[in-house]
Amino acid sequence: MHDKPQPLIEIGLTAAIVAVEGDEPHILIAGDSARQDGQPALPYGPFDPLAHRTFEIGLRAWVEAQTGLRVGYVEQLYTFGDRGRHSRPGDTGPHVVSIGYLALTRVPDKADTLEATGAAFERWYRFFPWEDWRGARPRILDETILPLLEEWAGHSEQAEPGRPLSRRARLRLCFGLGGSPWDEEKVLERYELLYEAGLVEEARRDGREAALARASLPKLGQPLRFDHRRILATAIARLRAKLKYRPVVFELMPEEFTLTALQRTVEAISGRHLHKQNFRRLVESAALVEPTGATSTATGGRPAAVYRFRREVSEERPAPGLRLGGRG
Repeated sequence: MHDKPQPLIEIGLTAAIVAVEGDEPHILIAGDSARQDGQPALPYGPFDPLAHRTFEIGLRAWVEAQTGLRVGYVEQLYTFGDRGRHSRPGDTGPHVVSIGYLALTRVPDKADTLEATGAAFERWYRFFPWEDWRGARPRILDETILPLLEEWAGHSEQAEPGRPLSRRARLRLCFGLGGSPWDEEKVLERYELLYEAGLVEEARRDGREAALARASLPKLGQPLRFDHRRILATAIARLRAKLKYRPVVFELMPEEFTLTALQRTVEAISGRHLHKQNFRRLVESAALVEPTGATSTATGGRPAAVYRFRREVSEERPAPGLRLGGRG
């Protein structure tokens, strides 16, 4: 027999549902039933072992209930179990273990279902404005983020317990300083540094000492409920990485498209500008698409050839993706 009460565990299911519309990556924000304290949230809900045979079935059920959307491609991301990231200080309720998922979809032609639930697609760079490098280096990095992180890193020159690298080394690697390249896949690591330094609202909400010690916090993107921005950062990083070795981008494309539309979708997800001719050579050498024989004048310029995804490519080689090189 146990001498003390056993802790309660609740399994939560959270979905980062991505779509691209108008050359912008979007994330689906849950409807009114999932909002509290005015904080937007990703679709989420508890796993019910009596009603849900699998985690994925439970996730799909919660997504449809909160957004009216039936998602297609879904993959499990990670299990998030930090107590402070899903509760307020001193909370004695069940410990919530969140299982995060990445889902890819297309924005429905008719938004009636979404509007009925209060759900909506929002630009994901609203939550991570420092991740969008398509036009130029984001000003928020040099004007706000890096000066504050440099100050924070200067308070501890040695590696902290449990970490092999010092704060400065982590800052250099995550944010591309001192000759290190900017790695678009380090979305989560950058957000984690901002959280640890107490620079995002979630750190204050979770009672982190570094955030509570600050008189005010800078406006670094829109916060989300619970640890949902952390889950979203994980989803963006996973999708950016998978572009290079899996043809997942075509889950976000219509059946037929131009190469310009495909390039803009890849740029939207990766947050980087790509050289047009280099991108086209990359697509052709990877044999990911085939021409339909049709042309499109949707852009108002010269007719552009229309293509479709070659589904056979997944059987021809193990890692059919777009191996993007350096910045264009």
